[in-house]
Amino acid sequence: MELKWFEDFLSVSHCFSFTRAASERNITQSALSRRIKQLEEWLGVPLFDRKTYPIRLTPEGQEFLTTASEMVFSLTQLRGELRDRHGQKSSILHFASLNTLAQTFFPDWINKVDPTHQCGCIRLSDHPPSFAGNIALLLDGKTDFLLTYTHDSVALMKQLERFPYIELGKERAMAVCAPDSDGNPLYPIVERGMPTPFLSYGNRSFFGHALSALFAARPLPLKPIYENPMSSGLKAMTISGCGVSWLPTSLIKAELASGALTRAGDRSWDIQTTIRLYRPEKSRNIQAENLWNKARKLHATQLHAQAVA
Repeated sequence: MELKWFEDFLSVSHCFSFTRAASERNITQSALSRRIKQLEEWLGVPLFDRKTYPIRLTPEGQEFLTTASEMVFSLTQLRGELRDRHGQKSSILHFASLNTLAQTFFPDWINKVDPTHQCGCIRLSDHPPSFAGNIALLLDGKTDFLLTYTHDSVALMKQLERFPYIELGKERAMAVCAPDSDGNPLYPIVERGMPTPFLSYGNRSFFGHALSALFAARPLPLKPIYENPMSSGLKAMTISGCGVSWLPTSLIKAELASGALTRAGDRSWDIQTTIRLYRPEKSRNIQAENLWNKARKLHATQLHAQAVA
């Protein structure tokens, strides 16, 4: 016996048609008929008079209707209550995060938000192969939070418009390369001339989308020689002198200070992003709600401190 048999029975009983009920249940008519037959065999009585049009319940089917309705309602309600209670007791908070933010921003930020770890264990999701994959985790309800960069030029951000968010800070990505022996950029950005060796994110990462928009507005003669969706991977290739890449400043502070990397273009080539924390429209559990409230409180405190300063 399966719950779906009861749901099939209820659907046929109010549709008075196997065809319409099959459409409502999103299954084929033959599959629906087979499952109703299995239910009738399990009960040992016919539930529908198939000789009439529209079909109608047999006396046994009419008697079973009340019981089936109560069972489906009770089981559905119980399932929802159990899931809610399990979610409230869950001690694991799921974060989807862009890799660079997970490395540079998240550790210090979460330690300020929840220094005593009262909100439970945090699990960063396995990194999806694309920026769209991170967004999908939130859209599909598979994460408590999404930590991401945002920029108006990235069209995928429109998918997040309905979700609550907190703006946590700013991040600038700049065009950088290794310096020559005099400290000047090996590959200065030139809008006209020979193509510059370009270390690309491809088209599956956040900065890949942002750079596509930048180059559409300001075409550059670039020669892609390497592709990696991870900023850390591009950083290593850039330091080694392979070409120009656009890297978040939080990832290259030490290299800029030491001279291992230098600007390849002026500030007009920078990509200014905002760091945002998104959450589902409704928190999935109490721990997620508590962390969200702490994050909002920290954000308000930081805004007040900036205003006073």
